[in-house]
Amino acid sequence: MNIFQGIEHADLRRPTVLTLGVFDGLHLGHQAIVRTVVERALLADATPTLITFDPHPRQVLKPDTAPPLLQTFNQKMEGLRLLGIQQVVVLNFDQQLAALPAEEFVQRFIVEGLQAREVYLGKGFAFGNGRRGNIELLQTLSQQLGFHAAEVPEVRLRGHRISSTMVRMLLKAGRVNVARRMLGRAYGIEGTVTQGHGIGRQLLFPTANLELENRVLPVDGVYVTLALVDGVWHRSVTNIGKRPTFGGELESKVETHLIDFDEDLYGKTLRVRVLHRLRGEKKFSGVDELRAQIARDRDRAIRYFDSALVRRNLGFV
Repeated sequence: MNIFQGIEHADLRRPTVLTLGVFDGLHLGHQAIVRTVVERALLADATPTLITFDPHPRQVLKPDTAPPLLQTFNQKMEGLRLLGIQQVVVLNFDQQLAALPAEEFVQRFIVEGLQAREVYLGKGFAFGNGRRGNIELLQTLSQQLGFHAAEVPEVRLRGHRISSTMVRMLLKAGRVNVARRMLGRAYGIEGTVTQGHGIGRQLLFPTANLELENRVLPVDGVYVTLALVDGVWHRSVTNIGKRPTFGGELESKVETHLIDFDEDLYGKTLRVRVLHRLRGEKKFSGVDELRAQIARDRDRAIRYFDSALVRRNLGFV
């Protein structure tokens, strides 16, 4: 997949079928839009293309309300590649771009810049100065400028609209199972394994301490997880929290114990998929009580993975 910083570097050997948006999280609603683009591009002998913005527009327009992103840039690009997008154009979102009239945005970027044959928007998405670039305007312009424009129906889960905002709320409430259904996969966090205080090993349950790249974490607690090491997924248990038994931390830390695994991970990048919440974080009376609870958490995680239903559905990572 080709990633271009700015429209002037895009590959124009073929026309495009495209969409545009932030696509933070790549949830099921985003996936429906992207799959539409990919399928239509195949039929039209065109390049499936996505225009996105960096930074998030709200960081420029309303920084006090800008949301923390569910994915890093690289995580989003990897997800788009797996969905079949062949070309991503990243536009630097600044005040100048925000002030650009929607009509000029379409002419400059969609028609002249990317030779779009078809353009698909998610429900409610708007672009251009004053957010005038909605689906109605786009369809009017498409008739004048010679491309097709359509809106992709939104995806709902049990009557609820799927959105990045809803996924963030679910994670903050510890409802990782519902978040997983909205994402179409388990929520993932990623970080570098760093030297910790050795507390886990003292408790006989060594942990990998992560220096995180992701900004959004599930609420503090203990979770059944999968951890990716050198291309292999391992069963694991992850604690997200402030270590209250040992005096507490100002910010939540992530510590992952890999079950039946005892290799040096320092310096490696670890991907963790959050599958199921076991319990909230709590302060224990001492090391012995904490060690006993960790053993119970580990046993519950093993039983979770031994479940026939879970074993059939481990493809959701």
